[in-house]
Amino acid sequence: MIEKLLQETYNIRPETIALMRRAEADLTERFSRFSQTAAYHQAKILAAFHREGVSERHLLGTNGYGYDDAGREALDRIYASVFGTEAALVRQQFVSGTHALAACFFGLLRPGDTLLFATGTPYDTLEEVAGLRKGAEDSGSLADWGVHARVVDLQEDGTPDYEAIAAALDNSVKVVAMQRSRGYAWRNSLSVAELSRLIAFIKERRPDVIVMVDNCYGEFVEEKEPTEVGADVAAGSLIKNPGGGLAPTGGYIVGKRELIDKIACRLTAPGIGGEVGATLQVNRPFFQGLFMAPHTVLQSLKAAALAARMLELSGFCVSPGSGEERTDIIQAVKLGNAEKVCAFCQGIQKGSPIDSNVRPEPWDMPGYESPVIMAAGTFISGASIEISADAPIREPYAVYLQGGLTYESAQVALLCAMDNIL
Repeated sequence: MIEKLLQETYNIRPETIALMRRAEADLTERFSRFSQTAAYHQAKILAAFHREGVSERHLLGTNGYGYDDAGREALDRIYASVFGTEAALVRQQFVSGTHALAACFFGLLRPGDTLLFATGTPYDTLEEVAGLRKGAEDSGSLADWGVHARVVDLQEDGTPDYEAIAAALDNSVKVVAMQRSRGYAWRNSLSVAELSRLIAFIKERRPDVIVMVDNCYGEFVEEKEPTEVGADVAAGSLIKNPGGGLAPTGGYIVGKRELIDKIACRLTAPGIGGEVGATLQVNRPFFQGLFMAPHTVLQSLKAAALAARMLELSGFCVSPGSGEERTDIIQAVKLGNAEKVCAFCQGIQKGSPIDSNVRPEPWDMPGYESPVIMAAGTFISGASIEISADAPIREPYAVYLQGGLTYESAQVALLCAMDNIL
């Protein structure tokens, strides 16, 4: 029945559906392992809810200054518990993951300090925050405020260059930043085990340095989080993994209390910090989104692995491979030319629940170095925990796929994308 529906509604060829069935059959064991990790995180989050005694009153919001917001304060404590930290800052006032990361940088660094990116050039939008990109002058970047930024490139195999990092760790370095996901780079995302080794290496040489991790796309994929293996601070977006597809906006920062207090003063104002911030109507979806997050991440991981296997069977180069360990929800594939990049993204859009009639095209998106095409037929604008695909139009013409609120709906989007390029 479903094959007939797919063919009649989306004009999917029978051989593309057969390809998906073959890929699924190859992934039975992998899906089982994803489910085990999701079950662990679900129990962990549920236990945090129970310890906090979450009730209906915590789901209500405040207005105005937002003083004494019981829900906001409880959610901060739950995030701190889940991520194994002393404190957390979970706020709708963060407009994106980049904003949350920028708040960390500006909250922790002072004029004359050095920010060291230890895992290569950061994601495109952070280059402007740090002042690494030409044209960012007098934009209020870190460079404008006298903060220096350095980048230690990854080695050719995509792993950290320990020797170069050690050489760069002079006394001016105050914060070492690490990016867990691949961004728009053709490299493996960093595992928590690799981050643990790198953090230990840095702390052995500079115990006083602050290690900060961009945790976007990695939450609840592995059993541990970077803050459980030595990171002082980690940050991410609520319209990615931890929002569970329900959070309508926002971001989070978790870490040592003294550091979170400094960052909170950057978000609001010195002397005010995290004591204010009306939650309006977001407490309920923030709590429910975190509760749903392990299950939603599971759907995304299954969708990513399915995409990887279908593309492998079709002769494309993918990263990670369908049989490799996953450390975030992103699936990358080299398609070889701009036409196939656009066709793939247009297929994802066609199979999405919102704006399925829209045909995405590359455009000069603010904060990005190259024209970018983005397929995102999502309930929450820009939510990459929902099925989405995006790509900079440049060599090696790689598309980055992520998300999927349900595995079954992601299958439809993938079939549309695959049918477009095969």
